[in-house]
Amino acid sequence: MKFILLFVTLFGISHLTLAQDDLLAEMEQQEKVTNDFILGTFHGTRMINGHTVETKHRKSLEFIITHRFGTLNSGGYNLWGLDNSSIRLGLEYGITDRLGVGMGRSSFDKTFDYYLKYKLLRQSKSIPFTITALGTASFQASLREKFPTLTTSEKMSYVTQVLIARKFSSKVSFQLAPAYLYRSTVNQDTAVNNLLSLGMGGRVKVTRSMAIVAEYYLRLNEHDATPFNDSIGLGIEFETGGHVFQLVFTNSLGMAERSFMAESFGDYFEGDIHFGFNITRTFQLSGKK
Repeated sequence: MKFILLFVTLFGISHLTLAQDDLLAEMEQQEKVTNDFILGTFHGTRMINGHTVETKHRKSLEFIITHRFGTLNSGGYNLWGLDNSSIRLGLEYGITDRLGVGMGRSSFDKTFDYYLKYKLLRQSKSIPFTITALGTASFQASLREKFPTLTTSEKMSYVTQVLIARKFSSKVSFQLAPAYLYRSTVNQDTAVNNLLSLGMGGRVKVTRSMAIVAEYYLRLNEHDATPFNDSIGLGIEFETGGHVFQLVFTNSLGMAERSFMAESFGDYFEGDIHFGFNITRTFQLSGKK
């Protein structure tokens, strides 16, 4: 039954988005090369859970809704996970075309996250990659209930990440995302404070308005006794002009960097998969140049 419902949903959305193809075809012509820069490596600022190299245009505001349900293998009693859910609401603002700031709040672990994002290099005829730097700080408010004596600084986590991507063709883009995560407070018996990870992901366009996206975060130096797994995500992406809509399947319930990079409980290959979606809507706060 769950697969029938999912198929009907995907078919309906695909039918609607095909109506946008004429508009998107015109947009793509403007998207390929501007002043020798290759644009539109990815259509959105998120791959699945993690960031892409994309930043928002100057004086544009992106509203981000990310939602994850329970695991598909939780059975019919929980409607295959739909009875449980976590949500993140976020905003990202373009200070310039290459510099942006953002913030969000996740219901999972009651986490607040803040970030600064800067596009260092842009792919062009002479530069093979787009490179974006990302710095993130997050505050895990739920630790107050478990450990009431912790200070504010002990509830913080920080991420420094470099996003390196290349648009190989109008249909295929790939990204590497090495990251350093520092967690102020962890269980020393099962986790490390300083975690290195390597994210990787890609996007393959199927139609002018639909693409397949995938993401994987490999933990490089996690504790041998860790109960967590590497983060895996697959998704179907629909682009309709001002919106980017993704249907995703991931083993990560948390949507902040600490949560999905280091603390993904589920085993993807055992069916611990959270169905969910990402929706972004961009608002232009001033006239375009």
